[in-house]
Amino acid sequence: MKMIPAGYLAKRIIAKPRWILNDHVTDIYSLSNCISKDFADYIDYWKHNGFWLFDSPNLIHQIAQEASIDLSATRLFYYEVYELEFDDSVNLWRAFSSELSFQTKVRVPQSKQLQGFDVVSFYAGTSPECSPLSCCNFCQKIIVNDHCLLDSLDTAKELLEAGAFNNSEPGPFRIFAVYTV
Repeated sequence: MKMIPAGYLAKRIIAKPRWILNDHVTDIYSLSNCISKDFADYIDYWKHNGFWLFDSPNLIHQIAQEASIDLSATRLFYYEVYELEFDDSVNLWRAFSSELSFQTKVRVPQSKQLQGFDVVSFYAGTSPECSPLSCCNFCQKIIVNDHCLLDSLDTAKELLEAGAFNNSEPGPFRIFAVYTV
């Protein structure tokens, strides 16, 4: 099972909203922008890579400096993506790639700490959309860690194959390893 370096993102992590019905969850580390917001509407700056993330933290800092964005309340994350995406409409794994019109040369961090795995919808096929574990409150019926993430890649794959994310958001779905750096 191959994980591909996907990039970095600074996020404004929030405590668990009251409507998330899982007492074990303390905060939301999902890749999606639905609950814990990205540091900015960064797509407009066109410095992201083919995974719609950033090849290095320096690019995030550059945008923040140019746009006078305060990063002090953000947390920096590094992501790796599983090499296949799950097409829930036909229950099959299939290959995908980063958007080839964007250069993708992710600098892997020297130090990283795995926080868990997120399942993210990619209906449009470009940027990350929703994380059903948090966005759709699926953490109410699926065992997650305190950051509303799954503990293993195998668990994420098994849940997708068993249809646990059906009736959440339109797929396909990609699995991301979520690291703090």
